[in-house]
Amino acid sequence: MKEFFKVDTIDGVLSHTSSFDSVNTETVALAECLGRVLAEDVHSDVDIPDFNRSTMDGFAVKAASTFGASEANPAYLNVCGQIKMGVRPDFSIGPGEVAGIATGGMLPGGADSVIMVEHTDSLDASTIEAYRSVAPGQHVIEKGEDIRRTGPALAKNIRIRPQEAGLLAACGRTQINVYRRPVVGIISTGDEVVPVDRVPAEGQIRDINTQALSGQVQAAGGLPMVFGIVKDSRDDLMEKCRRALRCTDMVMISGGSSVGARDFTVEVLDALPDTDILVHGISISPGKPTILARSGGKAFWGLPGHAVSAMVVFAVVVRPFLDRLCGRSETTRRFPIQAVLNRNLASAQGRVDYVRVRLYDAEDQIIAEPVLGKSGLINTMVKADGLIAIGMNTEGLEQGARVRVMPL
Repeated sequence: MKEFFKVDTIDGVLSHTSSFDSVNTETVALAECLGRVLAEDVHSDVDIPDFNRSTMDGFAVKAASTFGASEANPAYLNVCGQIKMGVRPDFSIGPGEVAGIATGGMLPGGADSVIMVEHTDSLDASTIEAYRSVAPGQHVIEKGEDIRRTGPALAKNIRIRPQEAGLLAACGRTQINVYRRPVVGIISTGDEVVPVDRVPAEGQIRDINTQALSGQVQAAGGLPMVFGIVKDSRDDLMEKCRRALRCTDMVMISGGSSVGARDFTVEVLDALPDTDILVHGISISPGKPTILARSGGKAFWGLPGHAVSAMVVFAVVVRPFLDRLCGRSETTRRFPIQAVLNRNLASAQGRVDYVRVRLYDAEDQIIAEPVLGKSGLINTMVKADGLIAIGMNTEGLEQGARVRVMPL
């Protein structure tokens, strides 16, 4: 067994992500693909668009016919037709000619641009004057300019957002090959933990962690599977862990990861077959007493019992592992928000401190205000918009420092 409570860095923990495999794949309908991760490169069966298409209401024209046009010296152009939507024009236009066209219409032969209707005046049924010149390709999307069928429209391992779903529709895909949603087992431990529907007696607390962690799992694309509360019993915990490992792709236990006579997580993990404890302790606050094990090829986490610590650890180190299971080739792309700290913050060296902050606008900049409170207070997470990290070799941050906020 790995040395008890030998603290690893965050980077050291994250280095283990590549040693876990993604889950297998499944085929889903286009209407059910949102939030899933592509398991294939997607190609379109046609160029998108499949024709030169107008982006404006106006007149299709050969750009050279408008060169030099101005309000003082307009170009006079003959109207040779009106283009119908959804129909290939059965005529072409020549020099000095135009054809009426609506947004999305197909340019006829001979046309290479569109004059906006706002830049024209109608003189009679067959003549307009144009007082702006246009360049070739102006107000036009050319054939294949959006997506070419010769190359991939979407690459595998990306999460499907509404815009990707729209592109899949444009490619004619009704069925999509995606990674299935990883199932994550959640176990709460402790004699003091009671179900949410029970009024806690003195010394007891409702099971906050199951709900909070389930929400984080769902937000990351996983499916939580709740195994309930386990009292401080080695045998009961062993049975629950064995069951969770059989049914899920990753397991999280909240509570039982710190040094204590009644904390059985390490003992149980050490007794499980084909299990190696990779990490016991991370140089992070809150959340130092965190365990990571590999059991039968699956990630098995021992998270702190305090809800805030468990949620911070999930956001910082567990979610990248879940991203890996989901099929993403990189960790979650949660781009940090740049903000300005509004007060001094002290920090102890030798660990990375994650501080909860709320954000607000002031004088055209985003301000990060620390949410003060002890690490076990769930209301501090409710008030927070994100986390800022104070490096392990830093004694603190000064008021006015620019900080990077990880959104929650």
